[in-house]
Amino acid sequence: MIPRYARKEMVDIWEPATKFKIWYEIEAHACDAQAALGVIPKANAEAVWRAKDVEFDVARIDEIEAVTKHDVIAFLTHLAEHIGSDDARFVHQGMTSSDVLDTTLNIQLVRACDILLKDMDRVLAALKKRAYEHKDTVRIGRSHGIHAEPTTMGLTFARFYAEMDRNRARLVNARAEVATGAISGAVGTFANIDPRVEEHVCAQLGLIPEPISTQVIPRDRHAMFFATLGVIASSIENCAIEIRHMQRTEVLEAEEFFSKGQKGSSAMPHKRNPVLTENLTGLARLVRMCVVPAMENVALWHERDISHSSVERGIGPDATITLDFALNRLAGVIENLVIYPENMLKNMNKFKGLVMSQRVLLALTQAGVSREDSYRLVQRNAMKVWEQGADFKTELLADPEVTAALSPAEIEEKFDLGYHTKHVDTIFARVFGA
Repeated sequence: MIPRYARKEMVDIWEPATKFKIWYEIEAHACDAQAALGVIPKANAEAVWRAKDVEFDVARIDEIEAVTKHDVIAFLTHLAEHIGSDDARFVHQGMTSSDVLDTTLNIQLVRACDILLKDMDRVLAALKKRAYEHKDTVRIGRSHGIHAEPTTMGLTFARFYAEMDRNRARLVNARAEVATGAISGAVGTFANIDPRVEEHVCAQLGLIPEPISTQVIPRDRHAMFFATLGVIASSIENCAIEIRHMQRTEVLEAEEFFSKGQKGSSAMPHKRNPVLTENLTGLARLVRMCVVPAMENVALWHERDISHSSVERGIGPDATITLDFALNRLAGVIENLVIYPENMLKNMNKFKGLVMSQRVLLALTQAGVSREDSYRLVQRNAMKVWEQGADFKTELLADPEVTAALSPAEIEEKFDLGYHTKHVDTIFARVFGA
């Protein structure tokens, strides 16, 4: 991922130096277990730990790999350069490359997930704060982009909070899906390595042993992980699209914070564009782009092939780094979002009471008018508002068929905004708890 959309904490997880450090820890812990079982001399296991504080030379490993054409062998050769070939001869005893590669990938994904969970907590905190701040700020709800009925800005934030809260729970489950390790040897039968080695390594690294790993950890786990990232990205876009709509000039119910010195257009000095949320829409596409390849990685030949390997070298860092950046950008947008309650009321009243049509429809049916006739009466007057700019309440009061069923006071009562917000507290209690 390009530096423009990357944060250092997440990038560091995917740096080659970090990867080699994890490889080393896996090998060292495996040697400890092998020594405890009497498979290798204890002195040799202890010798491996002499490299504990070594900064592995990435360039040197690349140099060796250019000859060996094998990354794990290149690393093991470089490790032997540090601890001596005699002491290194029991390193990787009974193991296969996937034991190191797959366990490392899962450690990286778990670490990435822990950062993403912190990111989501920031987004959730921002959404909750703005939801309570605007719990009773009335705005028009829209369906198909068209005015529907009144809602509140707080409910908009609460809706996104509930969605992100579900996503957080999904991410916790996705973390558990990939928090497994495998040290089971060629084709996963433990023929040349005791299962207790795997148990020890996993315990030391915060993983659980993969129940059956063939030669690789099953990729359905990773498919679920990346699918979850894709869902979270879609929720980010869902929120971003709403903000982009609200910032449209004709709407202007909210807008991204526009900082001093910021420029909106190279040609038009007046512009204040929703650039951050448009960026989030694009970043969401990048994260979702990783989902299908992860799904296709599930089907491998027999006990193992490496068709998944090149894919994961790309989507592992790309998806987690991009989502980390996007979540933090979204949190910042929400925290600093400028909201215009006056414009919300102005927009809602643009069509002079039209949004109360359902209340009148229901009142007519309750007064004994058939639903078909009630709909016809309400729509007849509503169309005058759309087409002639009339006032909905005024038209209803002048319609003898309507006033034959409803008194002027009953019609007046149907235009009370409070009717639409009376259950906001109930919804908030469902979302945020009592």
